Amino acid sequence: MPFIKLQFKPGINRDQTNYSGEGGWYECDKIRFRYGYPEKLGGWTKNVATPFLGTCRQMWSWITTFGDDFLSLGTNLKLYIQNGPGGIFADITPLRPTAPTYTGSNTTNSVYTTIGSNIVTMTLAVDPNATVDNYVNVAGAAAVGGIPASELNISHLITTAGAPANSFTFTTTTAATSTVSGGGGAGITVSFEIDIGFASATLGYGWGTGTWSRGAWGSNSTSPVTLAQRDWWMDNFDNDLVVNIRNGAPYYWARGATANPTTALAARAITLQAYATSQSYDANDVPLKVMQLLVSQQDKHLLAFGAIPFGSVNIDDFDPLLVRWASQDSPGEWGPTVTNSAGFLRISRGSRIVRALPTRQEVLIWTDTNLYTLQFLGTTDVFGVQEYADNISIASPRAVASAANVIYWMGQDKFYAYTGRVETLPCTLRNHVFMNINLAQSDQIISGTNEQWNEVWWFYPTADSNWNNAYVVYNYLDKIWYYGSIRRTAWLDTPIRYFPQATDTAEDSIYGSLYNHEDGVDDDDIAMQAYIQSNDFDIDDGEQFMLTRRIIPDIDFSGSDSDEAALTPEVTLEIKSRNFPGNAFNTNTDDTARVIQSSVDVYTGQVFLRTRARQMALKVISTQLGTQWQLGAPRLDARPDGKR
Repeated sequence: MPFIKLQFKPGINRDQTNYSGEGGWYECDKIRFRYGYPEKLGGWTKNVATPFLGTCRQMWSWITTFGDDFLSLGTNLKLYIQNGPGGIFADITPLRPTAPTYTGSNTTNSVYTTIGSNIVTMTLAVDPNATVDNYVNVAGAAAVGGIPASELNISHLITTAGAPANSFTFTTTTAATSTVSGGGGAGITVSFEIDIGFASATLGYGWGTGTWSRGAWGSNSTSPVTLAQRDWWMDNFDNDLVVNIRNGAPYYWARGATANPTTALAARAITLQAYATSQSYDANDVPLKVMQLLVSQQDKHLLAFGAIPFGSVNIDDFDPLLVRWASQDSPGEWGPTVTNSAGFLRISRGSRIVRALPTRQEVLIWTDTNLYTLQFLGTTDVFGVQEYADNISIASPRAVASAANVIYWMGQDKFYAYTGRVETLPCTLRNHVFMNINLAQSDQIISGTNEQWNEVWWFYPTADSNWNNAYVVYNYLDKIWYYGSIRRTAWLDTPIRYFPQATDTAEDSIYGSLYNHEDGVDDDDIAMQAYIQSNDFDIDDGEQFMLTRRIIPDIDFSGSDSDEAALTPEVTLEIKSRNFPGNAFNTNTDDTARVIQSSVDVYTGQVFLRTRARQMALKVISTQLGTQWQLGAPRLDARPDGKR
């Protein structure tokens, strides 16, 4: 029999039928293409064994003048900074600005325990306005009732509040060995963190659906509204971190001037208003609520996209199309004067600013309908704005990535590229993505680059999921697409870290993990399952049946982890057959019409098989720990075998 060289076009095409896409690839998971040939994705490992609290939606990395390798993470529960890969997560979550730190006579011997219980009650001399499911920080308490001080003097989740008066409870790992009605000593300090946010978009009633806190719970609406997930925006101003909750308060964390960052990492981020006061500026000039903070690094202005107008201290005056900026090199000076460069302007079209992204020479601004460019003018106007495109869309605030001086983003029904002008990005997976996406959770959609492989990634929730569980990749060098399933909530590809950083949190957990991608070949410590399947191929345009006898595989296992692989690295190779494109693949047990499946390793010379059909497809699957592979061009021993 003559050999047929099974060589397929790179990339995955699901916007054509399987039959019409002959000569290409149709399905895959955890596969990329290198030099036109498919191979298994690189693996990932945990950056640090210790998890963080909450669902991370944003990361930012920067190197300070002291050489600190900082990575900040914002979750719905906490704000962290990690100093160096594998470092601990330092909790810098801001404290509640309306509640002071409670100490002294208010907190003396305020710890109560019950024998056999790990529920601890704290009762203060004044009302702390504690709220359930938020976090309280305790410090300076001595051991009470057999519960060690190390378990008391940490951050706790408040489980109940207000009963008895001025009290709240939290749990410890150790159960009390005695009942104590007031202990801990006189040096106790109690402080409360800002309220937590939602891990994903949530339906709600009452407070938050109308004017906040007006009337009784549930009185503001009779139908549910969507309460947005907690998102953070981050940027560094020199060594320091500026950060804000999306459509919320702005904060500032100062690195400090000492060589060792330990003291700074033990401190909390403070409100931008408090920072302004510390720099002798008017705190009332600082916007109390912003959509996104961003540092224009070329000219050192701190900008707020979506903000409260200058002169207002009422968060209800928030203008979602207003752009404000602080004076040059002074992130706390927001009041415009004739001697500084603080100012503001307003975007004219759209209903809200969705995202701002700094590029080499400009800041791009997406509204829900238009794309603008903001440029530093160096005149008394400071900044100028120009409209670039209208009638465009953006799927989420984080659906944008920059690669090789091109900006890519996901719209609501297609992909875009900005190269100086806005273009529709041709996509062979458009229907596959946009016909199976959960738009109710679109804020979860994130994008990022994998520069090592010339890739732009988008993670999104499929229609049957409330969590990011799928991805689609555009290889901008080869101009091809591929897809698969991985759970990720945030992604950051940075030259500061050797590996791309990514996070994940299970829907039913409050603990998240930070991962190094392209590290190893497995899914952390379990085997990664990957596969790719071709479109159907045939002989003589499918008029005749095809009879196969054997296949000569061409698979390279370079890069496999011999320490992890208990056996010789291998994959499973399948030849799947059917007679018409509308049929399912044959599963008959006779010798001439079935799915042929065989294990293939580096020592496999040929695989004998016998099957007869009009169309066939090739599939390669790997499920083994420690295995890495690339498929070349197998040869199939096949010949025409009649028309019936």
